[in-house]
Amino acid sequence: MAGQDLQRREILRVMALAAAAASFTGFAKWAFAFGHGSHGVEQIRPAQYKPQFFSEREYAVVERLADLIIPSDETPGAREAGVAEFIDFMIAHDRDQQYKFRTGVSWLNAHAERLLGKPFVELSEKEQVSILEPLAYKAKYREGEEDGREFFRRMREITVTGFYTTEIGYKELDNPALKFYAESPACPHTDDPEHKHLPPPKW
Repeated sequence: MAGQDLQRREILRVMALAAAAASFTGFAKWAFAFGHGSHGVEQIRPAQYKPQFFSEREYAVVERLADLIIPSDETPGAREAGVAEFIDFMIAHDRDQQYKFRTGVSWLNAHAERLLGKPFVELSEKEQVSILEPLAYKAKYREGEEDGREFFRRMREITVTGFYTTEIGYKELDNPALKFYAESPACPHTDDPEHKHLPPPKW
């Protein structure tokens, strides 16, 4: 479910905030890929993250959604990367998003109660996926779920951003920015120096 259709301006804005978030000492798991401990001293992390914005019940929904969007399989997912911590911190520092996310979590819980008689986190994984798929995939859109689709779009975007700004996410991409080189590596496309084989830029 991890769509990656972020707009370029939004990516730059969130990346700047992510860099700022790196200085927050309250994260139990999330760590910016380019973060550095001050003066080489490793920061002692809390055993458990304390939500800055969401209530404990809301945070449980956010954590579960992030886990479903980027699940743990052969490689670590959103849970191991602490993406829910990142989301909570970001929303706590972005007033424009606070109402949208809080009402989105409320909508999802009410929707789950209406369809299956339980709050979202109390459903089985199969039931949770059955609720999210019509919000995630255009071919499965249902009338009357527009608010849920918009919330899930926002949730998916910030989850992807949170994951791929961590060292875990960068390793998943095999991002060369995490590597050190004695000298700058040459372009591997020696047979196409103008890179005409690459698709045109999205933005």
